[in-house]
Amino acid sequence: MAIIIALFVICAFFSGTYASDPDMLQDVCVADLTSGVKVNGYPCKNAGNVSASDFFYSGLAKAGMTNNTMGSLVTPANVEKIPGLNTLGVSISRIDYAVGGLNPPHTHPRATEMVFVLEGELDVGFITTANVLISQTIKKGDIFVFPRGLVHFQKNNADVPATVLAAFNSQLPGTQSIALTLFTSSPSVPDNVLTKAFQIGTKEVEKIKSNLTPKKKS
Repeated sequence: MAIIIALFVICAFFSGTYASDPDMLQDVCVADLTSGVKVNGYPCKNAGNVSASDFFYSGLAKAGMTNNTMGSLVTPANVEKIPGLNTLGVSISRIDYAVGGLNPPHTHPRATEMVFVLEGELDVGFITTANVLISQTIKKGDIFVFPRGLVHFQKNNADVPATVLAAFNSQLPGTQSIALTLFTSSPSVPDNVLTKAFQIGTKEVEKIKSNLTPKKKS
């Protein structure tokens, strides 16, 4: 029942909203994910090869594994998972949080995000360009909106796991994790930039990089 309500709310949200992605000019433009053509989005595959599977995805049915450093997992359902979303300007994700789990500060450069709490309780917030934190505790059945491009986060401070559905007005909203972007980019951001920006020493920079870089399995 909660999922039905969530999907209804998401549809209502997008029905009166201009999609951030370019509007479609035909009934469907199922993404040809194998094409080498470079466009703003994906080229359409041959209409004769379109099927129901292009518009279907069951990957959000099960909870994601949250036994990682942050204690959270985002499972996206974007155009890369559902080719039929191409040119439609919408996508959705499931986010699962362990007790104490964090979806760390990040941005979506191409979309506004709206979360609907399926289970649990979260402390959420975003930061405006005036450096003001807008925060709230949200519970099952609640909705919270993160404006496009602004840094935001979600933290599970309750004693039970939590789950949300996150809707986006983009077929591929993109995600930039602030810490990962700055400390694990390739090529690397120069250490003297990071030490001056964060007012820390080179040793602290190297420690952060080491902690954020995935350890290779032996």
